[in-house]
Amino acid sequence: MKNLYCSLFGHDFKVSKNVTYHVKEYKCKNCKTEMTIDGNGKFIPLTPKFKEINSVLHRVHNKRLEKGQKLFMLDL
Repeated sequence: MKNLYCSLFGHDFKVSKNVTYHVKEYKCKNCKTEMTIDGNGKFIPLTPKFKEINSVLHRVHNKRLEKGQKLFMLDL
């Protein structure tokens, strides 16, 4: 029934995870389909390969943010 709703009216995607400022993971509110943004900015299904890529990207992004904050605190 949930897939029928999405087939008729389209998916209702909500952001489920912010990977970086421009890369996010989305999940349909009705059918739980997961999507993400690839390197070209296209909306694609979230496969295990892209889940792993997003987790590494999230980890690298957070480390850079932490490093920038430490440098900022040293400058004060």
